[in-house]
Amino acid sequence: MKYNSINNAKHYFTLPNEIFCLGLSSGEIAVYSYLLRCENRKTYQCYPSYRTIGQALKMSQNTVRKYVQSLEDKHLISTERTEVITKDGRKRNGTLLYTIRPIAEAVDYFHSEQLRRNA
Repeated sequence: MKYNSINNAKHYFTLPNEIFCLGLSSGEIAVYSYLLRCENRKTYQCYPSYRTIGQALKMSQNTVRKYVQSLEDKHLISTERTEVITKDGRKRNGTLLYTIRPIAEAVDYFHSEQLRRNA
């Protein structure tokens, strides 16, 4: 069987080198990496549930929630709530819609926080 790197490229994602310069914990890196794995490469968005992320990373939903909040605070991602309509017409909370923010924004924020703390 001939190896076709173009077809197999969809099975890989890149992790920015800068991610290792932001003082992230291993849990934060794991959640961020999972979100990158899931993201739509055109919209930079994805919507896995806390449960799905937790099952993939062997973390509780509360731990995932904590790391998601931390990634938001560090400007690596943004989230927004979604709604679903059930078959009987009722509105329910959906999963979060995650948007992966440009890494440069997170790096700039990290440096500005470092300067602020040292001032």
